[in-house]
Amino acid sequence: MADGAVLLRPLRTRILEMLAEPQSAAAIARALDVARQNIGYHLKELEKQGLVELVEEKRVGNCVERIVRATARAYLVSAEALGALAQGAAEATDRFSAAYVVAVAARALREVTRMRQAADEAGKRLATLTVETEVRFATAADRSAFATELARELARLTARYHDASAPRGRTHRIVSFAYPKPADN
Repeated sequence: MADGAVLLRPLRTRILEMLAEPQSAAAIARALDVARQNIGYHLKELEKQGLVELVEEKRVGNCVERIVRATARAYLVSAEALGALAQGAAEATDRFSAAYVVAVAARALREVTRMRQAADEAGKRLATLTVETEVRFATAADRSAFATELARELARLTARYHDASAPRGRTHRIVSFAYPKPADN
């Protein structure tokens, strides 16, 4: 697995976006108006992490031009790979903290990404459910009451439908979290 920190440089992210189709360092450098040597350095780092692969080598004059492409359509950087930037998300245990939200969301992304890839390889569809909504609370007390009621209803539904003894049953993870909606730009 690649070190997610290698993607924290914006130029590397832009390079990967361009490599959906195979290209050379020279072509990328021209498109981004960056020195070819700089692009070459970043491509080597991306290749070391398995994010870029060699497609072919072409002789151009006295040089050998390497044509490379991204190894995936999308990449997931885990919260753990972000280190201090994730503000301790991996160790978060306070269910009311932002770090806990990040940790739970990161775990969901890891798990769903892994299962989706397996389902795609098997030619099957991954059964998921997403519920997303917005609610505007008049007061902090209303937000707290909503959280209490939501937790109570979720516990009630879980108790009603959970069957630990179902021989062909499959356990699903239910996650619910709330955070302030970012201001529209």
